[in-house]
Parts: sequence; structure tokens; C-alpha cells
Amino acid sequence: MARKKKKATRKKATKKKVTRKTRGRKKKAGASELIISKSRTKAAAGINVSGEFYSALDEKVREMIATAEARAEGNNRRTLRPHDL
Repeated sequence: MARKKKKATRKKATKKKVTRKTRGRKKKAGASELIISKSRTKAAAGINVSGEFYSALDEKVREMIATAEARAEGNNRRTLRPHDL
């Protein structure tokens, strides 16, 4: 007895549903990404932290990194070390 071959059917391509986690978030104009973590800073402080504190802290950290980088380059190094701070 001859068997009938099943016809191969293709599934239609479906669009993936975009969820909140996978959706790209737009940054505010002029906003830069913080180096520091807000949650870790707040946990380390132990008291309430103003929203403006994070940007001020970030600015100081960036200044410290720039100073350390200049010192390392002045000593002909390409690696930042603790004593550069």
C-alpha cells in the first residue's frame, strides 16, 4: 500500500512583540551617562541623597580620572594606578 506524503507547510513569519525590557530607550538631549551607580551611592551614604548630588559626584569623579590620566601619561604609562589619584 502506498503512503501519501505529507505536504510540508511553512510557518508564517511573525513579528516579535516588543516588551518594555527590549525597547530602546531614548536619552534626554544633553544628558550624559553617569559613571557612578545611584543605588550604590545611596546605600553607601546611609542617609537621603539629593538628585543633584549624583551629577556633582559624577563631575568630581570625571575630574579625578582626568587628573590621574594626565599624571600617568606624564610618567610615560598607559595604565592608571591608585597612586595617580
